[in-house]
Amino acid sequence: MKSVSNVPGLLFASIAAFSVLSVPSVQAASAPASTPLIPVAQSLTAPDLDLNIQYYSKVLTAEGVTREARYEEKMLRRPGHVWVVRVLPKNVVESHDDEKTVSKKKVALNTAPAASATEHKHFNHVVIPRHVVLENNKVRVEYVDAHSKDVVAIPPSEYENVNFDGSWDNSFYLLDPKLVQTIPYSAQVSTVAGARWREREKNGVYQRVLWDEKKQIPLVIESGDKAATFYRRVDVKPLATLTRELPWQNLKGYAQKEYSDFLD
Repeated sequence: MKSVSNVPGLLFASIAAFSVLSVPSVQAASAPASTPLIPVAQSLTAPDLDLNIQYYSKVLTAEGVTREARYEEKMLRRPGHVWVVRVLPKNVVESHDDEKTVSKKKVALNTAPAASATEHKHFNHVVIPRHVVLENNKVRVEYVDAHSKDVVAIPPSEYENVNFDGSWDNSFYLLDPKLVQTIPYSAQVSTVAGARWREREKNGVYQRVLWDEKKQIPLVIESGDKAATFYRRVDVKPLATLTRELPWQNLKGYAQKEYSDFLD
């Protein structure tokens, strides 16, 4: 089955996709991507957070080409809910809006019922907010499109197509705390109160995490190799104030749709 997104694989759609590459998960490796992973008991001390997350990656290919990618996301963390939205530059937002306007005009001009029924439906999971929910110890994921007022449910069988690994812990904590505990403390001194560096190296590949014990979140995730063929970094900044109007509480009137509605 084809993915409905044309975004290059280099631009990972979520922290989960990035962090699984940075700190390999025993759970993720042993379970298929379509299998929801059972969450650990959510820590009562894990506070509500609004986060700004910046991603950077650099890869040196076998052809001698250096490829770099940067992007930014905003995340809201509340009990049972994780909301992640891509931060898009203004010119990209304007271009995206123009495309939607053109598409609507085409539909309006073509009023034939048969043509309307076959009109291509566009779904790009990277630029639409992702809502991960934990209910009755079960994880579900949906995408919320404010432009078309749609809530698109993703079945477990399609998690791979939207770069979701099925793990609540990877979504809520950004890195599974159980995995963080397996990384030894580093001699590197942290300048952030309550946060400590952890680090390990094997076969020339290193992994570093600056973990905030109080906030239960990584502030920095780094991985790379000594040969300098790849480097990845995630910078996580907790925001000073919390969002009061939570977006998943304002979905009245939104249409409920399935992922299959957008497949060719």
